[in-house]
Amino acid sequence: MDSSLPFFSFVSFLIISATFPFAATSDTIKVSLSPSHHHHSSSSDPYQILNNLATSSVARAHHLKHHSPKTNVTSSLLKTPLFPHGYGGYTVSLSFGTPPQTLSFIMDTGSSLSWFPCTSRYLCSQCAFPNVDPSKIPTFSPKFSSSGKLVGCRNPKCNWLFGPNVESRCQDCDGPTSKNCNQTCPPYLIQYGLGSTGGLLLLENLVFPPHKTFQDFLVGCSIVSNRQPAGIVGFGRSSESLPSQLHLNKFSYCLVSRRFDDTKVSSNMLLETGSGSNDTKIPGLGYTPFYKNPNPAFHEFYYVTIRKILVGNKQVKVPNSTFVPGPDGNGGTIVDSGSTFTFMERPVFELVSKEFEKQMGNYSRAREVENISGLAPCFNVSGHGLMDVPEMSFYFNGGAKMGLPLANYFSIVGDDNVVCLMIVTDKGVGEGARSGPAIILGNFQQQNYYIEFDLANNRFGFAKRNCA
Repeated sequence: MDSSLPFFSFVSFLIISATFPFAATSDTIKVSLSPSHHHHSSSSDPYQILNNLATSSVARAHHLKHHSPKTNVTSSLLKTPLFPHGYGGYTVSLSFGTPPQTLSFIMDTGSSLSWFPCTSRYLCSQCAFPNVDPSKIPTFSPKFSSSGKLVGCRNPKCNWLFGPNVESRCQDCDGPTSKNCNQTCPPYLIQYGLGSTGGLLLLENLVFPPHKTFQDFLVGCSIVSNRQPAGIVGFGRSSESLPSQLHLNKFSYCLVSRRFDDTKVSSNMLLETGSGSNDTKIPGLGYTPFYKNPNPAFHEFYYVTIRKILVGNKQVKVPNSTFVPGPDGNGGTIVDSGSTFTFMERPVFELVSKEFEKQMGNYSRAREVENISGLAPCFNVSGHGLMDVPEMSFYFNGGAKMGLPLANYFSIVGDDNVVCLMIVTDKGVGEGARSGPAIILGNFQQQNYYIEFDLANNRFGFAKRNCA
């Protein structure tokens, strides 16, 4: 949490705010998905915007890499639009409550709790992003819903966030009179790289018009946030995630290009519910198995196994131990829609970037742009005519190949004379630098791919598509 929001003041604020009043056939759910960039200042300087996104991606990588642990109907689809935004993520619109209140949520496969900005007292610090007025962030109003209720300390869903010993933290819930305990579940505080949020847990109706309602969905009612101008819908692997609570067989999305940020252009996200899933693969998709990290601290994430990385026709000599987590859980690759740029640990990044430098030796380095954008390597391509950039490919366990389109890993920065590699790393070197996933596959590299999380068959599928 930012120093402007001390933890003890935050908890006191939540306790005071806790006094506000609260009043199975399977489907496919379809929602719209849109891109969004969190600009951490009101600056329209493209170098500053890129630097903010690069910094956010690295900060989120640090958060994910040092994660702490916290557990016969025919199937059909629910569909919802997915929109791109200028703050680095993609949002869906979801409706909660009775009558339903509709809000936008950042779609995040790297976390599990869903939460919305809540009550008229909602406070978001450092949220003055372009096109965002912190005083006018849409919020959920519990007093206007007849179906919401606070989660009790003895409710099993409270354990999803706080573990089986949560009752010991609740007054009058662990003694001889605990049978009569009416204490609410403790307030939550969640960190997202540079951002954070805190509030109280609710049970509320999640509504997919016109006829599908999921009752008693666990959702966070956030009272305070830092650098979080919109709520988050968690698609991770923990019990509190949307896929777990809705018992999804699979979910899929297709991320439109970042050039459509903050426009009305969207694509669809599909949610397949029910128990009637089969082993049928979609023609044209490459598949690779998900696997579980041996360290419970990282069970929330979707791990896949990269076998090799190619730059042009040259295999980058990344040690195999980097691609598979060891007994301590460090290493491996996760797929994370909440990260903007793909992150690679410094030893991996240096091998990849040096191979690009070698194969693009005809271009001079744009060091000044690197310093102000936070991206590297950057190359000056003026006067060279047609750009000659080697292809970048990931080969996965099972034989699936992800050959990235050029726009997914190199981008023009500033004017037309400089291009930069859109992959980030940290400054970590030496002992202790390696922790958690070595590679985090962000949403920038997933643009114009159809992506499928087949949960019933424990596999990840993908294929190039024009998502717009």
